[in-house]
Amino acid sequence: MSEWIDKKDHLYQKFEFKDFSEAWAFMSQVALIAEKENHHPEWKNVYNRVEIKLSSHDAGNTITDKDRSLATKISKIVS
Repeated sequence: MSEWIDKKDHLYQKFEFKDFSEAWAFMSQVALIAEKENHHPEWKNVYNRVEIKLSSHDAGNTITDKDRSLATKISKIVS
């Protein structure tokens, strides 16, 4: 997997999986973490690919510690 890319106003990463079921399972795990953290990603899913953008809308669409923390937790799912 690649690393998170700092795009100045959001963190970005693209994930690829074996198939749609694996991508969906990953998204389900991310959703549970995001709900617990009350910090939700912007994401896109096409078949086996999931793209995630993280930014803090309540902080003016900037990257905050909440984004970095969620990125770390997401990365642990796939490591």
